[in-house]
Amino acid sequence: MIGLIRVLTVDNDAALNCHGDLIEKKFGLPIISKCIADQKKGIHDEESEEIAIPKIINLAEELVEKGCKLIIISCAADPAVEKLRTIISVPVIGAGSSAALVANATGKKTGVIGITEKVPDIIKKTLGNNFLGYSKPANINNTNDLLKKEGQESCIFSVKKLIKQGAEQIQFACTGMSTINLKKILTSNGITVPLIDAVESEGLFSRIYYYEDSAFISK
Repeated sequence: MIGLIRVLTVDNDAALNCHGDLIEKKFGLPIISKCIADQKKGIHDEESEEIAIPKIINLAEELVEKGCKLIIISCAADPAVEKLRTIISVPVIGAGSSAALVANATGKKTGVIGITEKVPDIIKKTLGNNFLGYSKPANINNTNDLLKKEGQESCIFSVKKLIKQGAEQIQFACTGMSTINLKKILTSNGITVPLIDAVESEGLFSRIYYYEDSAFISK
């Protein structure tokens, strides 16, 4: 079993499981999803990330104790990922670094779209010379704003702006963009460049690691 941690506090199973369901459907992996408490707006700045980190660590440790063989932190800032890799015995995968590694595989100039004031450090570091630029859409201050029509329209505008600046592909720096299926929204509005989804990317690397070790296969 794989433990997936949501950094957005949700109160219904459909919302909680949406990232896990996407990964299960696309990659056939067994996922159990849990969310941290008391963060209805998720992680959207340095302060909210700092508050979330100890909660993420505690939840990851609980999931490992319950038998999870791999942990996914489903947030593009990769909060607590590096720390967890030093204190738990199973692989830990972050959404942001996963998506950036997928982007780097093509060698194309990558425009990044997210909800924070600046691009998450792990994404910029991982992209290296392939990082073209970053855009935070207007009207979006946390992941919940992606659910609104004006927020989605702002995403379309920001992506088109990055493409005009020379982006050959677009990476999502918020897993909430997977929740709303931003890929479908963008393609239906004339966007034709490759779109790199953070949840799909974390699922891809999870599949590699989960089945690479024969001990994992027995679950």
